[in-house]
Amino acid sequence: MCSYIWNAWKVVFVLLGGIVLFSCSQDNVDLDQLDETFFVRHKNADMPAYVKGNGTDKVFLVTLHGGPGGLGLGFQGPAFDQIEEDYAVVYFDQRGSGMSQGNYAEDDVDIDLMAEDVLALVKVLKQRYGNDTRFFLLGHSWGGALGPATLLKNQSDFLGWIDVNGSHDPKGLYFEYIRNFERIAAEQIELENSIAFWESVYGVLSEVDPNTVNLDDFNRLNRTAFDAELRLRDDAIINDPGNGGVKVSDYNPLTFLWNIQKIQSILDDDTIGKLSFTDRLPEITIPSLILWGRYDMVVPPFYAQEAYENLGSEEKTLVIFERSGHAPMFTEADGFAKEVLRFIDQHK
Repeated sequence: MCSYIWNAWKVVFVLLGGIVLFSCSQDNVDLDQLDETFFVRHKNADMPAYVKGNGTDKVFLVTLHGGPGGLGLGFQGPAFDQIEEDYAVVYFDQRGSGMSQGNYAEDDVDIDLMAEDVLALVKVLKQRYGNDTRFFLLGHSWGGALGPATLLKNQSDFLGWIDVNGSHDPKGLYFEYIRNFERIAAEQIELENSIAFWESVYGVLSEVDPNTVNLDDFNRLNRTAFDAELRLRDDAIINDPGNGGVKVSDYNPLTFLWNIQKIQSILDDDTIGKLSFTDRLPEITIPSLILWGRYDMVVPPFYAQEAYENLGSEEKTLVIFERSGHAPMFTEADGFAKEVLRFIDQHK
């Protein structure tokens, strides 16, 4: 049964691929109302790129989703609807994510290869829309690690870097989880908010190794971080995110679930407690915008200040959203869109 469904979807993707090849050969593209999907083929993977919005100015915002294993279209919502009114947005299913296809054996995949995928995407976009096309790069969460990895390979194609709650230092995240939980738990208990929950967080902290990174403990802290944001939302500390983002059900669930399980099992051992771009952020010299939620429990705001202090750009801005956690594009959509559009307008 599962084999039959899988083979059927492979046929669909072959047909879609034929459509993409045909459409990419056309010279006339309606740039002011883009709504196209095509696949980027690079080193044994076929990765969907969903291009939407207004491409009249030939300015494209390339987005890198979280995860590993998130959804390219997961950014969609009121904030990106506003951005699409002025500029084209490229939503990209990374290798091993969303509806991407390919070989994800452990020896075949690392963040360097995934950065090469992003640069391959840029080449395809230039071929499709012209060599005069200009690009900005935006990364959220895990995309905040993949973004620096990409820019450190080649930042010449990008006019600016937008870091949204980005995890540029997975190596240190484990220990920052502990420090941040201690700080927020004490603060919320003093405010008499969800006391039982925050006392249970202290219980979690008492059971994890405070000195050595352990992947199981990391995953427990990560799950607790998402639970904590739900609690902060219920206590009206952060805004309700509403209905932003594309639901998993909007993708083929078999492909998505297979991808996320594979890519996380491959990359977690190479990232958690090992990967860090902090020392190399000074090499990123293009204009940079850092956007963060004050109550981000998943990638704590310590990293917002660290990114701001270490990025090598002479033109950089840090914006903290006071009513947001890990997803300010949903919890403060208007303010988020305003900052992104201002940045692109200034540096395009």
